[in-house]
Amino acid sequence: MDETGKQVFQFFNEVGIIQQLSAALFNKRLPDGLHVSHFSVLNHLVRLGDGKTPLALASAFQVSKGTMTNTLSKLSQRGLVRLAPHETDGRSKVVFITDEGRAFQQEAIGLLAPSIVALGEKIDWERVVDLLPELQRIRMVLDENRDI
Repeated sequence: MDETGKQVFQFFNEVGIIQQLSAALFNKRLPDGLHVSHFSVLNHLVRLGDGKTPLALASAFQVSKGTMTNTLSKLSQRGLVRLAPHETDGRSKVVFITDEGRAFQQEAIGLLAPSIVALGEKIDWERVVDLLPELQRIRMVLDENRDI
């Protein structure tokens, strides 16, 4: 592997470790029984709209349909999402975020605020924000090339 390849690997390795550490931090702040994976589904529905099938969500998150079904079941039991029959496919359901789910998503973001403030003394968030456009571009390229 050439030097550029090593640096690209290092980039993805660092991103992976950051994801693990930030998920652990977030999981500490969420109410009992809910995890960052649950929040992520709610956040996805808020950002991109609801009315998606469990299979579409599983594909978006790169998890099995069974894993997504389990996640949606927990969210539904807490009243954070509502499952409804699909309009044209009687075998499928669609997922809608509830008002409680939207409120929880906002509350969860707020629960992370103390950690962000504490880390702000050690991280220059303005420099991190400057990285966002390039990180978003990398995400989009990866999303568009899932079959590679």
